[in-house]
Amino acid sequence: MEPPCLRFKRSQFQTPIHHLKMYNKTIVFWAACFGLLLFGMGLITLGAMATDLKSKFELDEMGAGTLFSILPIGILCGSLLFGPICDLYGYKLLLILSCFGMFAGFEGISFVSSFSFLKVCVFIFGMCAGVINGATNAVVSDISTSKGANLSLLGVFFGIGALGTPFLLAVLKHHFSSYQVMAAVGVFTLCIGLFYSFVKFPPSKKKMGFALAKTTNLFRESFLFFIAFYLFFQGGLEAIVNNWTTTYLTKHLSFEETSALYTLSLFVAGLTVTRILIGSVLRSFDVRKLIMTSIAIALAGILALHFTRSVPVAVVGLIVVGVGLAAGFPIMLGLAGERFAAQSATAFSFIFTVALLGNMVINYLMGWVTKNHGIHHYTSLAFVELGGMLILSMLIFQKQNKKQQTYVGETMVK
Repeated sequence: MEPPCLRFKRSQFQTPIHHLKMYNKTIVFWAACFGLLLFGMGLITLGAMATDLKSKFELDEMGAGTLFSILPIGILCGSLLFGPICDLYGYKLLLILSCFGMFAGFEGISFVSSFSFLKVCVFIFGMCAGVINGATNAVVSDISTSKGANLSLLGVFFGIGALGTPFLLAVLKHHFSSYQVMAAVGVFTLCIGLFYSFVKFPPSKKKMGFALAKTTNLFRESFLFFIAFYLFFQGGLEAIVNNWTTTYLTKHLSFEETSALYTLSLFVAGLTVTRILIGSVLRSFDVRKLIMTSIAIALAGILALHFTRSVPVAVVGLIVVGVGLAAGFPIMLGLAGERFAAQSATAFSFIFTVALLGNMVINYLMGWVTKNHGIHHYTSLAFVELGGMLILSMLIFQKQNKKQQTYVGETMVK
């Protein structure tokens, strides 16, 4: 029996009349959820392999840094490519090929003995993961009327993968090597790809008038750029939290490292639980109010981290930051999916690319700031990110029609 928040009514999804018999929207949604679960599991599993890979290939810090810098480049390439392909040819084939590509990447990382081949495998893994992340979000937007709410529910599965995988790895490490676990996750990826081969996905958007030549019109829309750079700042803020929180807590607030890692997991838990609420009880909440409230909540969490020296307050502050950041991606993607329905995947492709650039640029900037000015500026940079998000959210809603924008009653094709 499905939980209440995942029982889909006909009104929650929108399917053009001439496509009704071509695919089952609930099956497509669950297929997308499996894809994003896979994305979360894959990133965490690969991260857990870092120490073993350094040992196997006798990598120094520079070599390890080079290897793992390939992953975000691959994800960036996948994010850039998936949109026009999905709009032009549909989702199915690209998702299947991406699952097979991730499978090849997983198995290669597990068994190759050449460092050059290892780098190729990491790139293939990253590119295919970027495609799956972007395409699953775009297809859920296409089939939904309550776009932001359903994208929030989709995002829950990334959180499940990211939270559940460390516990799974902790249990399995007593019985299997990390390479065997990596290979097993690869087999799971292959199974998802085979499952996709039996799923009927929405067709290409050629019948809706999509053509590559028309994509230039998309990039004349300031609304698209406002959303993309809102998520540039949010992606940067998430990078700071994910990559620098443990350093901030251990060096600035004297946390033990294990406690800091546990606290970071609570941040992901807060974000995941809030997305469940956005997709269920807050489904009809006004979009503008939800975003503004979320920014205020995230600000409260950053203020708590900035001023406190108390461990419990810092823990609560980080959970609050997770709650505040939960709405950003699904709501903004939902707005873009509604505005650019005829070329939604291409719009998502651009948005994800800009957001990933924000993640990479701000993460690098935080490293420079920490080296030259100290880790205590962790919160200073977070305040700048929130300020950018606030300004851009105002510009976004100025561009929206003045009528209230709610999840209920949104339509993709009119």
